[in-house]
Amino acid sequence: MALGGDGRGGPRIKIKWPVTVKTAAGSMDGVTLDLGPDGAFVLCANPLRLNEVFDLVINAPDQPIEAKAEVIWSNIYGPNDDITPRGMGVRFLQISGEHRRVIAKVALQHLKSENVDPRELEALQTLVIDADETPPK
Repeated sequence: MALGGDGRGGPRIKIKWPVTVKTAAGSMDGVTLDLGPDGAFVLCANPLRLNEVFDLVINAPDQPIEAKAEVIWSNIYGPNDDITPRGMGVRFLQISGEHRRVIAKVALQHLKSENVDPRELEALQTLVIDADETPPK
């Protein structure tokens, strides 16, 4: 698990959910190795290049999560091992508030079971509370 101070925009949890990466050149399958409300690491055989923007579908257990994402780290040519697996770090450019909250709730549940400083959970808790307390229209 990575937490906020690593430049990734917030807490991430280690979770493996299947994903589909969709580009103008076609689609490919992968799996998340870590995931947070602002981005993910996607394990895949053919990572995209830095700054490439694409559509991402994360096949979460209860519902697919869709986002427009940008590659911010890519292991195209490096070793493919446990330390640097073949894949890419992505940040979400566009994701619905509902889908961001789904990720935040899952992350919060995982992190609460670990010995994590409560201050590190504040951003996730805020996302979850905002969703639960927003009156329906």
